[in-house]
Amino acid sequence: MKDKRLKKRLKSEVESDKNNETRIEDVAWLCSLSETEIDMLISLKLLIIQRAKMIGYKELANKFNLKMIRAIALVLMEHLKAEIKDSSLIPDMVKSTAFLDACNLLKCNNEVDATVEELSTSIGTDIPTFLKSPLTSKRKKQKVGSRE
Repeated sequence: MKDKRLKKRLKSEVESDKNNETRIEDVAWLCSLSETEIDMLISLKLLIIQRAKMIGYKELANKFNLKMIRAIALVLMEHLKAEIKDSSLIPDMVKSTAFLDACNLLKCNNEVDATVEELSTSIGTDIPTFLKSPLTSKRKKQKVGSRE
């Protein structure tokens, strides 16, 4: 059940970025993330959307694709890691930094260990067909709206 929800959320993250040329490396990276790491990425995207609406530039949120959100998450996690290392208030500092080192959000290598077929099986969709499929009506409206 939990695995099914994770796959659904992962699929929606890839779908929201399919017009921005999601690479297979990005899909493999997403597959390596834990549920809490995916939650963080989704929360970042929701925060970006909310802030863009508040300043009156809803179309600005569309420019934050998976690669941009991945970069923001990397910067935030590196900052957190530096803060934990500098902090003398945390008694088990070594355990905390070891935990952050194991975090897949910090993994930047673009090497893909799995084939496209294995990734397709993992998330339950045909990735090449999915990425080449035409725009949904919602995405068409967003693209047209952002060009005006």
